[in-house]
Amino acid sequence: MEDKTCPFKIILGSSSIARRNILAEMGYEFSLMSADIDEKGIRKEKPEELVMALAEAKVVVYEGVVREKPANEKEAREFIKGYSGGHAATVGSVIVTNLKTGFRKGEWDRVEIYFHKIPDEIIEKLIEEGAVLHVAGGLIIEHPLIMPYVKEVVGTTDSVMGLPKALTEKLIKEAL
Repeated sequence: MEDKTCPFKIILGSSSIARRNILAEMGYEFSLMSADIDEKGIRKEKPEELVMALAEAKVVVYEGVVREKPANEKEAREFIKGYSGGHAATVGSVIVTNLKTGFRKGEWDRVEIYFHKIPDEIIEKLIEEGAVLHVAGGLIIEHPLIMPYVKEVVGTTDSVMGLPKALTEKLIKEAL
């Protein structure tokens, strides 16, 4: 991790711990300002349009249907069982705004994730831990229990976690 002491201030508009950790890994100092929005109240037909409307979100797409955070354990179980032996995609966006110049640009990033068969006992352990209830689609590919069942990631894990590093760097450079 390089130290990116820079002449500008970064404000991360997200309450996501994963996004916070990724931005810190990138070497930036930043402050937090979480938007209190009702993500389920914002609807768009295409996942790419939805994440741009949500501005700081990630959604999971399974068989063409957007999956947000599971409503309960039953829904989380259904989500994860659906990924078993199949695949899902994440669509996330990054929007960078230069508050001095007013320049604002955002882009979205899509990642495809393919899974081996996930045993029921692993699914139950994930649900018991509870973390899958707090993420889009109940999907945490970096979790030690699920990692052995991830067959292939077409894209980057940081994007699946909610903050694609390369896209973030690109947009920050463009905003300066």
